[in-house]
Amino acid sequence: MSKRILITGAAGFLGSHLCDRFIKEGFKVIGMDNFITGDRLNIEHLQDHPNFEFVEHDVTEFVSVEGKLDYILHFASPASPIDYLKIPIQTLKVGSLGTHNLLGLAKAKSARILIASTSEVYGDPLVHPQSEEYYGNVNTIGPRGVYDEAKRFQESITMAYHRFHGLETRIVRIFNTYGSRMRLNDGRVIPAFMGQALRGEDLTVFGDGSQTRSFCYVDDQVEGIYRLLFSDYVYPVNIGNPDEISILDFAKEIIEMTHTKQKIIYKDLPVNDPIQRQPDISLAKKLLDWEPKTERTEGMKITFEYFKSLPKERLYKKEHKDFSTHIKR
Repeated sequence: MSKRILITGAAGFLGSHLCDRFIKEGFKVIGMDNFITGDRLNIEHLQDHPNFEFVEHDVTEFVSVEGKLDYILHFASPASPIDYLKIPIQTLKVGSLGTHNLLGLAKAKSARILIASTSEVYGDPLVHPQSEEYYGNVNTIGPRGVYDEAKRFQESITMAYHRFHGLETRIVRIFNTYGSRMRLNDGRVIPAFMGQALRGEDLTVFGDGSQTRSFCYVDDQVEGIYRLLFSDYVYPVNIGNPDEISILDFAKEIIEMTHTKQKIIYKDLPVNDPIQRQPDISLAKKLLDWEPKTERTEGMKITFEYFKSLPKERLYKKEHKDFSTHIKR
């Protein structure tokens, strides 16, 4: 009998790719999303698949799934600053109440649960590169704290359920990931640069561009998550690409790759924006025999072709979500 897995945030960028992977591996997949930041188009190709079932639901409310459930992947959360700064309370709720609900479901079903954490738990790091032993440098009351602290709490309550209830838990700390199905204008570096290049706009760099990021292609990220789920390790594991680049150099790469002639313009650096971001993946290499395989030039070309293929109305549409129907209290 096929194993059943619940994937929350299924209509999101990473969640939809995870649905594809687990269906390919022969799982019965239940996707769950409330579309606060997800996109129905990301899972449209799965709507008639016999091994896919979709439930529209907000995980901050009680979560119930009928029948046997073997695994849960909790990927429901805004992940872009442009989103979580507009819906800070909902971001905190999905990381706390949502995680609590799904841990309770995992306990009731005797299911293994993997929680999607983030490199943002390291804040603006004082240690470089960042290993899992580093506790982070986070401003709890800054504007980014709503996301950072939601994820830090998520890790804490997950470990509490593991220690107190003996629940089978896994925690992945995801570093910057990119690929098809990202929202073109969601405010993150890669879709922002590529959208500007496609529209013929100048590329916007915040600060002086010396801050660094490390970009991991989505297929590599999914492979790392898949291996972690079936490992025996309960503590957080970094999954990302350690190939570090400055934002300024990356902007120049995008201009060269897209054969555009845009200039680079500069704006003030956002509050608490991390200056350095690079994963130490020694643990993932040792435990999971995993490391990224996709070169940045290759992954970026694939991603750019995806954005080029989008209808022009999506290219020029400001994809800032209308959150009014989600604001409750």
